[in-house]
Amino acid sequence: MTKNRPKFDEITSFDEFNKYYWYRDELSQICKSLGLEYRGTKQELNHIIEQYFKGNLIKKSSIKNEKKQVENITLDTPLLECRFSFNAKFREYFSTLTGVSPFKFNADMATAWRKVKREKNYNFTIQDMLKVYYGKSDYAKYDNSVCQWNQFLKDFCADENSRNYSNKLKVASILWKEVRNSKNEKIYSKNLLTEYANKIKEYHN
Repeated sequence: MTKNRPKFDEITSFDEFNKYYWYRDELSQICKSLGLEYRGTKQELNHIIEQYFKGNLIKKSSIKNEKKQVENITLDTPLLECRFSFNAKFREYFSTLTGVSPFKFNADMATAWRKVKREKNYNFTIQDMLKVYYGKSDYAKYDNSVCQWNQFLKDFCADENSRNYSNKLKVASILWKEVRNSKNEKIYSKNLLTEYANKIKEYHN
């Protein structure tokens, strides 16, 4: 593959560059010769070269500043400013804050982070994310009704009584609607077929 590969300075676009296989060391040398950041994973170096073809030069200093930015985070740092991500670095940071090891980001935190990005909320800080973790914030809650419905449908289809219905999905959704709006547990049980038999007859042909 490398046999007919042109020299880097003969390549005019990233698409062309991408057609050939490059070793990490080669990418590092290319970046070094261009005066760009040359340390990092193969993926990171590839990104630097892609940006180079777009006219964005990622110098050594800018990478250092990014890393420094993460090292200097405090509870008041907005998530969007410290390049927050569900990665090992922030897992370690939250592990230090909570004393929980290994630390796992929960579903509410994922929902909150999506909302922060969607609304470009620069006021949402590490402290706010900590409140979400401890369940002390109503900023965003993971909607687990989707999981509950999937389980409900699965259990309904596993019940041999469901074979009596030609449109299982329709019957399951009729029952789910009743259960969801009731104060009962959001799970399937055989009794529901008897309890809501009239509703099923009404809608199910």
